[in-house]
Amino acid sequence: MFEFITEEEERGQVGIGTLIVFIAMVLVAAIAAGVLINTAGFLQSKSQETGQQSSKQVSDRVQEVATVGNVSGSQIDIVNVTVTQAPGAGEIDIQNATVTWIGPSGTYQLTSTTENYSQTNPSGEQFSYLSVKDSDGSDNVLNDADDRLNLVFDVDQYASNLNEGDEVTIKINTMAGATTSIRFTVPESLGNKQAVEL
Repeated sequence: MFEFITEEEERGQVGIGTLIVFIAMVLVAAIAAGVLINTAGFLQSKSQETGQQSSKQVSDRVQEVATVGNVSGSQIDIVNVTVTQAPGAGEIDIQNATVTWIGPSGTYQLTSTTENYSQTNPSGEQFSYLSVKDSDGSDNVLNDADDRLNLVFDVDQYASNLNEGDEVTIKINTMAGATTSIRFTVPESLGNKQAVEL
């Protein structure tokens, strides 16, 4: 009729309650740790990706070797810019580059033709390229420190020919987002010359 609870039964119930609370705390801690580890991994991969992209924007650019103008009469009608990889740069596909030509007749956004200059002349707002030195036959891709490409700007296709004393800025933007600026001034005397260094 009457039920008696002994001291041992009370201790057992308290122990089970403590065990349940302990297990719950361990589960919550495990879930929280899992979330933190996943978040840390995600942030780490994002920071590495951002770092690589930032590095490419700085290093994956071209470097000017020489700039020469072809003289026609008393004007320059074609500009050849020889470029190579900048130190520390990765592969640079010149067909994916965009160029801004800033000259006396205006600013022009130029894109590359898909063929070598020796096979076709660029038309409209385009520039072309000519492989000068290429050890592996990659033609339009600068992938070695010894590679050299001539960027050919047929000035009269999109602007007026350059006169003596004209100033030009060429900005070459690679696919990675790195930009190289090349500035030159046409010499004051072009008479009796076929080509001039700019």
